Amino acid sequence: MKAVEGWTHVAYAEAIGAEVARMAKAVRDRNPATPVRTCPAWDLRELVVHTGSIHRWATAMVRDLAPQRYERAEMDLGVPELGGNLAAWLEAGAGPLAEALRGQDPDAPMWAWGGDQRVRFWSRRQLHESVVHRVDAELAVGIAPEIDEDVAADGVTEFLDVLPYARWRPELADLNGGGDTISWQADTGPAWLITLTSEGFRYERSAAPGDVTVRAATAGDLMMLAWGRRSHQDYAVEGDVKLLQWWVDRSAI
Repeated sequence: MKAVEGWTHVAYAEAIGAEVARMAKAVRDRNPATPVRTCPAWDLRELVVHTGSIHRWATAMVRDLAPQRYERAEMDLGVPELGGNLAAWLEAGAGPLAEALRGQDPDAPMWAWGGDQRVRFWSRRQLHESVVHRVDAELAVGIAPEIDEDVAADGVTEFLDVLPYARWRPELADLNGGGDTISWQADTGPAWLITLTSEGFRYERSAAPGDVTVRAATAGDLMMLAWGRRSHQDYAVEGDVKLLQWWVDRSAI
């Protein structure tokens, strides 16, 4: 099964481990009470517990081809006690997740919160979940994050693919318009053009300018912008800045 950007289900699954290892390295021997400024309600411990719990939750659902959502609060996820080795616990969840994903047919139906109700949703989603929270951890401890370009290019597209399904965010219902366009462009080549229509938004891979255009050095910069890990004020913006701020305020998930 080919995914956008040429990725496959197996390639997504195998890329997760490297991201989890990078996150574990960032948090190892750090103060777990360190604030995570990109997730204001969390400290480093809560960030790691969330990420490792999501990995284990997804592992169980993929393993069982769950037809319905499992309740994480009802699962024993082995979260370490205060003072426990968070980095080791986080790393320990990556292998079983990748193994569960590789062991299933990517086209097998199962519950997913996105539009693609198949196993393949989870390989892609868990890669980018891991990337974004690795970035959170690095920013919290003062490491300048970098995202591999091939990962980031798919990560921006995945954000736009899942955004309409984040139903816990009622603000998403406002993401419509009369043809207004928002362009995200990276100096390394990847570019996206978002068009607001009366029925919502659509996007295409295009370097055409928009009513507002954001220019960043890399696709990684644009992925961090999409997921709210960096501000548009960090980049060159041309055109209708109010339109961009309107999008940012309503597309945060």
